[in-house]
Amino acid sequence: MRDLGGLWSDLTDLVLPAGCAGCAERAPGLRQGFCSRCVGELESLRPAPTRPDPAPPGLPPCVALGPYAGPLRHGLLAYKERGRHGLARPLGALLAEVVAAAVGPRRPVTLVAVPDTARAARSRYGDHLDRLARHAADRLRAAGWPVRVLRPLRALPRPDSVALDSAGRAAAADAAFRLRRAGGADGSVVLLDDIVTTGATLAAVSRVLRDAGMTPKAAAVLAATQKRHHQ
Repeated sequence: MRDLGGLWSDLTDLVLPAGCAGCAERAPGLRQGFCSRCVGELESLRPAPTRPDPAPPGLPPCVALGPYAGPLRHGLLAYKERGRHGLARPLGALLAEVVAAAVGPRRPVTLVAVPDTARAARSRYGDHLDRLARHAADRLRAAGWPVRVLRPLRALPRPDSVALDSAGRAAAADAAFRLRRAGGADGSVVLLDDIVTTGATLAAVSRVLRDAGMTPKAAAVLAATQKRHHQ
């Protein structure tokens, strides 16, 4: 079982008519979240360091639960884009595992999630990463970690990153975040995001926090995209 407690009760919770978030299976008695096969795949993942190549300046050490593939990818898409907000608890529990791996021995931590833009938050009925951060904090506190969740940043409107190349992502990220308030961090500051691709967003957020005296120790993400090598 995991150091922060078994995930089965989180990954398979209240009965819902929706299929498995990881494979869309509609087996009899399927519960909210993931089927037993997808739970097994998710529980087999272990947080590990990851780093885009090339890494943007200012990117802190980054730890990911696994590659952006399989049940993890499909679960994130179901949560973010298909309104399966009940997945915030199991995904937040998984993110807590990544935070623990990124920080090391138990100590006070401050979690800072990359904020959604106002438009994205409206479309998702709330800031999706803020929900994950709060569930991750709950799991860490239950395991005895002193945890704070801060929202020191606001996100400005920016172009859809899907249509941008690496240089475009970096430029958009640099202009995308503003400090709302500084201070209040305890212990190690850990940035949270769901997916790391080029690292431009995490690096931009890290620079803003560093200038405010809140230098992140690490970034914790659920998934890391894999760079494709063309023949």
